[in-house]
Amino acid sequence: MAGRHIAFLITALGAGGAERVIAILARNWIARGDSVTILTFDADSDPVYHALPQQVQLHRMGMLDAKGFRGNMRKVAALRRAVEEVAPDVLVSFLTKNNLLAALACLGTDTPLVCSERNNPERQTTHPLWNVMLRWAYRRADAIVCQTEAVRRCFPASVQDRLAVIYNPIEAFARDPDAAQSRTICAVGRLTPQKDFQTLIRAFAMIAPKHEGWSLQIWGSGELRQKLQDLIEALAMQDQITLPGNTSMPGEWARSAAFFVMSSRYEGFGNALAEAVASGMPVISTDCDFGPAEIVTEGRSGLLVPVGDERAMADAISRMIEDRDLRRRCAIEGPRQAARFRTSAVVEQWAELIEGIARRPQSRLPADRVALATGTTR
Repeated sequence: MAGRHIAFLITALGAGGAERVIAILARNWIARGDSVTILTFDADSDPVYHALPQQVQLHRMGMLDAKGFRGNMRKVAALRRAVEEVAPDVLVSFLTKNNLLAALACLGTDTPLVCSERNNPERQTTHPLWNVMLRWAYRRADAIVCQTEAVRRCFPASVQDRLAVIYNPIEAFARDPDAAQSRTICAVGRLTPQKDFQTLIRAFAMIAPKHEGWSLQIWGSGELRQKLQDLIEALAMQDQITLPGNTSMPGEWARSAAFFVMSSRYEGFGNALAEAVASGMPVISTDCDFGPAEIVTEGRSGLLVPVGDERAMADAISRMIEDRDLRRRCAIEGPRQAARFRTSAVVEQWAELIEGIARRPQSRLPADRVALATGTTR
C-alpha cells in the first residue's frame, strides 16, 4: 500500500476512542511510506490529545459551532472544498454524523469513501431524518467498517456486501509491579448516560462496608459530572469514590488499579475494556451490545453481568475482590486473548481494505450518485 494518500475525517482531536484509533493508524501508515491527512471540524487552537507523527497534515476547519441544518450544510461545503484540495486516494470517515456529512460532500465525485461506524447504530439519539439519510449515505460508501461481528444486524441487506469487521487496534498500558496488591478499582469513560456510572456507584456502595480499604475511581469528564458527584455524596461515599477527571496521559487509569469495571448500557466496541484486558487487568463488564461478549471470556479474562443490574454488579465486584485466584487467572489469560486486537494485525486488515478500494476504477458519473440515493442501482 506504500505511496497512498489517506485522509481521515473526525470531529475533533480530543481524547476519544475514535481519535486514538486514527492516531494509531496514522503512525503505522506513515511508517509504511504513506501520506496521511486528518480533516477535522475543530480549530487550530484546540488541543491534540493523542500524539501524531510530524508528517501528518492537519486540515482543521474551525466549524464545531456550526449547528442545525444550515450549520451542517456549511460543514458539507467546507468538507467538499477540503477533499478537493487534499485529493486523497481514499477518505475514511469516523463517527455516525461525520459519515453522513462525508457522503454528502463526496456526492458527484470519484473520491472513494470508507465509513467507520464507531458506536451502536440502534442507540444513536439523532433526528429521524438523519437515520433516513444515513441509509442512503451507507449506500454511497465503498466500504463500511464495523468494530464487532454482532453489529452487522444493524445494517440493511442492501449494504451487507460492503461491511467489513475490523476490531480496534489495542495497545497495552504499563502496569505498576505491585498493582495486583492495590485496593483501587477503576472505570473510565465519558460521564454520560451511555456509560451508566450511576449503577456502578450504587453497586460499589452496596458492598463497600464489607470491603474495608477498597476505593473506586471513575476517570473522565462529561455532562453528568455534577449529578454523579451528588449521588456519591448522597450515599456518603465521597471518601471511597472519586471522579479524577480526564487522565493527564493515555492509560494513567490502568497503572495502579487492581481491576477495571465497565458499566455501559451500550457500546460500539469498548476500547477501554479491551485496553484493560490487554494490559493484564482483571475486568468486570456489562454484557451490553456491542463488544464485551467478543472481548471478555466469562471466568477466564473477566466477568460479565446484565446491563443496569446493581445487585449483579455488586456481587461481581465482591467476587473479584475476594477471589485472588480469579484475579490472577484473568491477569494471565486476558493478554493472551487480546492478541487478536494487536495493532500490527489490525493495521494490516485496514491496509488490505484501503488498498482494495483504492485500486477500483472510480469513474462513476454524478448521475450514478443520484441513482444510489433513489435506490435504483445495486
